[in-house]
Order: sequence, then C-alpha cells, then structure tokens
Amino acid sequence: MSAPLLTASSRPRVRPLEAWRALRILLRDPDDTKQVFRIIDALSGRSGERIFERFRQTPAGARILAERRSLLSALSDRDALLAMPEGSLGRLYADFVTREQLSADGLVSASVEGGRRADFGDERRLLSERLRDMHDLWHVVTGYGRDLVGEAALLAFSYAQTRNRGIGFIVAVAWIKAGRAGAGFRRTIEEAYRRGRDSEWLPAADWEALLARPIGEVRETLHVDAPPRYEELRSAGAPPLAA
Repeated sequence: MSAPLLTASSRPRVRPLEAWRALRILLRDPDDTKQVFRIIDALSGRSGERIFERFRQTPAGARILAERRSLLSALSDRDALLAMPEGSLGRLYADFVTREQLSADGLVSASVEGGRRADFGDERRLLSERLRDMHDLWHVVTGYGRDLVGEAALLAFSYAQTRNRGIGFIVAVAWIKAGRAGAGFRRTIEEAYRRGRDSEWLPAADWEALLARPIGEVRETLHVDAPPRYEELRSAGAPPLAA
C-alpha cells in the first residue's frame, strides 16, 4: 500500500500518536484497510519523496509520468483482463480479485478514507495512486495471499522495496504478534523481506506491459523467485473466498 507523496520542499511531520490510535483499531479489526493507510500516512516522513525521485529517474518511470498513465484504468477493465491468455499476469490478477471479492476501486476508497488528501502536484499524485493500485498485482507476483500472514509478508516485501517507515512499523508489530502463532509465521515474514530486497524495484515496473505476459516471465523479469509455501491464517471477518 502506498504512502502519500510530498514535495521536496515540504517538511513532513511524523505523527506517532495518530499511528498508534490507528494501530489499536487495526489490531481489533485486521480487515479495516483504511487504518493501514492512516498508519503509513502518519509515519512516512520523507520516504514518499525519496521514492518519487528514484521513480522519475528510471526510464520506465519517466515514460509513465510523461504519458500520464493510469494503472487503475487498466486494472478496472475486467473484460480485457479476462481476455488475456491463461497464466498471464492480467488473467491471474482478474482471477485473484474475483476469488477474494475485491475490486481495484476498493483500495481507492480505503486510501481516501484513511489518508490525507493534500495536493502535492500531478506527478506525485500519479505515482502515489500507482503505488496504491499495484498492491494486488504484487500479491499475484509474489504469491502471498490476502490472509493475515500473506498480507504481513507482502508488507515486509514492500518495506524492503520502499523503506517506508509506516510500512516497517506495521511489519514489526505483525512479526511480534506472529510469535504467538508459531515460528513458521515469523520465518515467512523474514523470507518476504529478503525476497523484496533481492528483487528488481517493482514501483518502476511497466505493469501495463507486463499484464499480458506469462507469470513465469514476469517473475523472471522482476527477479522475484518462486512463491513460497506457507500456512494461511484468515481473519474471522474476512469474506469467504468465491468459488
């Protein structure tokens, strides 16, 4: 999940009490996604600006900014995704969001409710929204599900990629709580961090171009190794998986 992005001249204020309040709500209801955005927003500091500067200096990032791309538009075209070949990233993404009863717009709603809506310019807003919208693509590429362990693992992967302190804080809390459920869950989170560290930098991936490609090729291109096996743990309030 993405953090709001800030201008280079801004002095973002870290708000630990706000993050702590959101965390307490999230611990009571792990499916309250907007609290994740609140924590990230409160603790991000200047990480968003660092990501933006790195992104715009990559060839793909510069091209995406120049073209004013909307990843949300591509991910919302269900018919186009379902028309992609079996085993392609786009088709697997469509299957994933159907099975999990998700939509690309769902993260939009959660981010609007959970994040501050200051305007830091078109380019930074474009990247902030793009980071938000690629979250479920990362689920498909990494192989982590939307269960509690899978989400914690993907956030650990994301922290290795972004160094966003808000994400890191959530991962640290998840790692501590995972100890009550067994060492295997902690190992899954730790391995996810390693995978994120060793992969290509996914924020700058040309996701629109990757959608039609076989998932194996996508993983090879992004240097994401084979999905690990782990024991899923779904929250009590999670919606049932669609048949």
